[in-house]
Amino acid sequence: MIISRKALCLAYGLIAVLALVGTWGNNVGYLNLGFLGANLKFWGDTLANPASRSITVDIFFLGLAVFVWMVLEARRLGMRGVWLYLAFGILIAVSVTVPIFLINRERALATRDSSPTAGSLGRGDVAGLIATGLAIVGYEAITLVHGPS
Repeated sequence: MIISRKALCLAYGLIAVLALVGTWGNNVGYLNLGFLGANLKFWGDTLANPASRSITVDIFFLGLAVFVWMVLEARRLGMRGVWLYLAFGILIAVSVTVPIFLINRERALATRDSSPTAGSLGRGDVAGLIATGLAIVGYEAITLVHGPS
């Protein structure tokens, strides 16, 4: 299945929106503590148990690898403002800003190659990505129903 740049950008946009809803739907419970209090409580909560520590360390190192790639890719493609994606990734959510970076990366690639094609996926790839996406959205729904603690 051929994937157009436009369809890929729409998928990245949907991922960014769902990530924003999921992260900030959970972060809202911290907002009444003010900026400093919210940060102290949030980061303290990431140390609550082995699972929270494990996933936090996992996300940090994934984020670091992605940040290195983003800076290199931005420099390679002549994209400006890459450090804003990183800063907002830390302040808002990396799961929101990386897809936005990827949208702008597709736009930069399109200026180099006028092809509307972003690539191709096999049926198994599509099925696997849809299944993974549905599982992630399902987990997001559980976290939002669970509510702030």
